[in-house]
Order: sequence, then structure tokens, then C-alpha cells
Amino acid sequence: QVQLVESGGGLVQAGGSLRLSCAASGLTFSSYYMGWFRQAPGKEREFVAAITPSGYATYYADAVKGRFAISRDNAKNTLYLQMNNLKAEDTAVYYCAKNSLSYSRTYYASNEYDYWGQGTQVTVSS
Repeated sequence: QVQLVESGGGLVQAGGSLRLSCAASGLTFSSYYMGWFRQAPGKEREFVAAITPSGYATYYADAVKGRFAISRDNAKNTLYLQMNNLKAEDTAVYYCAKNSLSYSRTYYASNEYDYWGQGTQVTVSS
């Protein structure tokens, strides 16, 4: 049974930093693309970042490029999202997700992801 459990969310002032973690179990973690998505109140879920199975390549939404960094530790079955210079518009519930594919050109598409965590709230005060 695949489980993804996020942690590390919280309340932070604008300009601050947070590091999210996602502990994965029940899967061959190193075989799949992994991603982070977020959903703000009243908005649709949106792509934040994705990473290849080896961690060699990373991809970001334009809104977070240069401020966020996705990484993974395959030995620990853990996905990370380092968020720096946070802005009020980054306030959302953040979800980690497992892509159903080991190779993808459309890693930004939420319908490619077959397992999701429960989400962790990130609130940025201005």
C-alpha cells in the first residue's frame, strides 16, 4: 500500500523559508517521477515542481522558479521542497504526489499522478 506523508508546513513571515518533507512507503521510490502541487483557497490545484527518479533533473512552475528547490533522497524514500523568499501568494495546502510513470514529458499534469499525500498547510503572512 502506497503512502505519502507530508510534514514541515506552518506559518511564516513573507521573505522567510520552510522545508517540506514527504516520506514515502509501499513503493519503489527510486523508480518514479515525484512532484509537489499546491492548492490555495478557491483555486484549482497547481503544479509546483517535479523531479526525475534519479534526481538528476528538476522542473518548476514559473511562479516559484529561483525560490523553491525540489530534491529527493532515494536511500531514505523521502522527497523535499525547500521554499525560500516566501510570498503571501505561496499560501496554500502543499501536496506531494507520485507520478505513475518512470519517464514523463508532461510532469506538470496532475492526472499523471496516481498517489497523493494528505497535504500540509503553508501560510505566509505579509
